[in-house]
Amino acid sequence: MKKRIHKKRKNKLETEKIEKRRFFLFMIFIVGLFSLLTLKLCDVMLVHKKDYQKSLTELTYTKVEGPSSPRGRIYDRNGVVIVDNKAIKTIYYKKDKKTTTQEEIELAYLVSPHLKLDVSKLQERNKREFYLVKYPKKVKKLITKKEWDQYHARELSNKDIEEMQMERISKEELDAFTNEDNGAAYLYYLMNKGYTYDEKVIRTGDVSEEEYAYVAENNQTLGGFNVKLDWERVYPYGDTFRTFLGNISTTSSGIPLEEKDYYLSLGYSLNDRVGISYIEKQYEEYLHGTKDIYQVVNRHELKLLEEGSRGNDIVLTIDIKLQQEVERILAEEVIKTKSEANTNFYDHSFVVIQDPNTGEVLAMAGKQAILQNGNYEIRDYSPALLTSPMTPGSVVKGASMLVGYNEGAVKMGEYMQDECVKIAGAPEKCSSQTLGRIDDITALAKSSNVYQFKIAMRIAGREYFRGMRMPFNQEAFDKYRAMYHSFGLGVKTEIDLPVESLGYTSKDTQAGNLLDFVMGQYETYTPIQLSQYITTIANGGSRLQPHLLKEVRASTEDATLGEVIVKSERKVLNTISTKEEYLNRVKEGFHAVVMRGDGYGRGYMEDQFDGSGKTGTSQSFVDTDGDDKIDTDTISTAFIGYAPSVNPKMTITVTSPNSSYPNGGNDYASLVTMRITKAVTSKFFEFYPL
Repeated sequence: MKKRIHKKRKNKLETEKIEKRRFFLFMIFIVGLFSLLTLKLCDVMLVHKKDYQKSLTELTYTKVEGPSSPRGRIYDRNGVVIVDNKAIKTIYYKKDKKTTTQEEIELAYLVSPHLKLDVSKLQERNKREFYLVKYPKKVKKLITKKEWDQYHARELSNKDIEEMQMERISKEELDAFTNEDNGAAYLYYLMNKGYTYDEKVIRTGDVSEEEYAYVAENNQTLGGFNVKLDWERVYPYGDTFRTFLGNISTTSSGIPLEEKDYYLSLGYSLNDRVGISYIEKQYEEYLHGTKDIYQVVNRHELKLLEEGSRGNDIVLTIDIKLQQEVERILAEEVIKTKSEANTNFYDHSFVVIQDPNTGEVLAMAGKQAILQNGNYEIRDYSPALLTSPMTPGSVVKGASMLVGYNEGAVKMGEYMQDECVKIAGAPEKCSSQTLGRIDDITALAKSSNVYQFKIAMRIAGREYFRGMRMPFNQEAFDKYRAMYHSFGLGVKTEIDLPVESLGYTSKDTQAGNLLDFVMGQYETYTPIQLSQYITTIANGGSRLQPHLLKEVRASTEDATLGEVIVKSERKVLNTISTKEEYLNRVKEGFHAVVMRGDGYGRGYMEDQFDGSGKTGTSQSFVDTDGDDKIDTDTISTAFIGYAPSVNPKMTITVTSPNSSYPNGGNDYASLVTMRITKAVTSKFFEFYPL
């Protein structure tokens, strides 16, 4: 018995020891946890206090951006403003998240009498939608018990119920709308158009002082209505150069959907206004402004952190006064030409003027005559300068002659017989008139086709004799094409605009096509490519990038130009692979074209300007019945030139596609290209005297 009691006592003591040990360990664990917690608190409150305060601030700190700031101005080369901004009053509504539908209806009734709303735009559906939200108890009764059962059984959706309710609102109920009801209904529609919490433009542009003042003075009590000064582009010179200046998106359209990812990656918002065409698009990075940055203090207040600014200004190479005159001359001459014989298929001409020393575009335009109600009206056709190629004709013969010199196929001063040539299996090919024995200068001055034919035959490995066979020689084609490309013909000029086409490069490998190639009757080129070509000749062999941007300037508070941020440099794309003496020989021939008494370009420029250049007449074709098949032969004309011949100040390119057509009994060919060239050149030297 004593042993059993002793054993129990012993077990109890051991149990107490174990419990004490466990309690002790537990207390050590608790003390350890509190120690760790204390250390962590010390770390948070003392060691890394600033870091955690910064993190807390960042988590609770909300920034929002204001609307797009005005864009930079656009100036011409002389500092004349050609695109500016105009402030426009705007009334907008931005719904607060706590605003109820009933409160919006009350706001619509409160505000609508104070705004000039075009209630005629209120559609019947808008009225039904307004009735639906204004009288929820009434429209609820328009749904049968069976339909409500279907709704609760999820056989009908909310949208189904709403549509049924709106359809069942009687015409009598809608006709009972007063003028006040209609105004409120239309304003409610504007308040809820688009995404719920987006900023909705209610009135803009023609907002009266009274409307603007009413909202501005009461914006704290109008539950989301407010005012701001927005902006729009204005054009002091109207339509002059208007197409190339480009357009911008609106606040409602925002950034183009197809470019969403690109602009969002740059930090833009979906509703930001951006350049969507031509110069506005090309120089978006400079022209777009920076937006105001606000901190959200509470639901109704914003604290300005960073003030936005107008975008940088850009200065173009264009002379807007010269551009005006070029467009006027084009419009007058295109209309005048439509009254001449054999101009049935003619409707437009182009002009490009460049500085051959820098590549700067001084003016460029295209004008087209459109028949409207029996009379011709002029519309702008300028973009086609970059995208509408034509067969150039003899203007390419300067480049063709250089191939002959380079390959040793003709010597400077060499005489050849200009005669109709006959290749086996093909009709005779001649110059516009038989010129007899001529040298290379006369061949250019009087645009001999035959002189170029005989050079091309030598390059292809054959000396001409009547009735000979003309073998195909790819190497010969490649030599001519490489030379043309080095002048910018058939390749992109790299002009600083978003759109440019290459023209047409033929894949036809018939041997006789080489002869068409060297006289400009094989491939097609755009006016801007032809302009780069003549500019390269004029400056002595440097193919320059044609460009419209002269400078980027920092924006200022007034109309003065700010400091230069970016200055466009002369960009040489390549130099012509030829000897200087060969290029000078071509320039001598081009001078003879314009200044020699028998030159085919005589009369294209006044003698006092001492010009050089090359005429071009080519066979072309049109589709007259709209079946996408060419069916009528026409004649297109071109002129490329520069003046003065020594140290030229300008180059000019004029093209007139389909300016006439062979008409059997009447072979009259319009001189529209010559008239335009002469008038534009003379006007240029009025602005920039020798």
